[in-house]
Amino acid sequence: MQAALERSGFGLQVVSVPHRARTARDAARALGCGLNCIVKSLVFRGRETGKTYLVEVGGAHRADVAALAQAAGEDVEMAAPDYVLAQTGFPVGGVAPVGHLNPVETFIDETLLAYEEIWASAGSDRAVFRLTPAQLIQLTGGKPVRVATE
Repeated sequence: MQAALERSGFGLQVVSVPHRARTARDAARALGCGLNCIVKSLVFRGRETGKTYLVEVGGAHRADVAALAQAAGEDVEMAAPDYVLAQTGFPVGGVAPVGHLNPVETFIDETLLAYEEIWASAGSDRAVFRLTPAQLIQLTGGKPVRVATE
């Protein structure tokens, strides 16, 4: 994961957390930051095309499936753990926003843009990295849209 971050040119660094951070709440506690400063990378699958979609939402939010379907242009469903691993190379609970095995179309919830800095998974439940919302957009090529609810 560090190699993928180095290629960005942003100087982003993977940081280890002392305890498993499988959930956004765990990560926020470990990092001493607000829950919505944690980026959850959620993987969905298009029902018609089978296309993989990545949704980036703040820790206290849930993906709005109807809003995501509208943004994607097709009905979507939460991807099964084996599909997530096969498409991204990361297990559920450790999906990073970059460094996937296969291309994914990414949507970034607009609420993340309000934060000065955010934290995302670095591919496991014990590794994260800090970045800005602008860097997240550039790293992922993601489209900022409203795709989450509280």
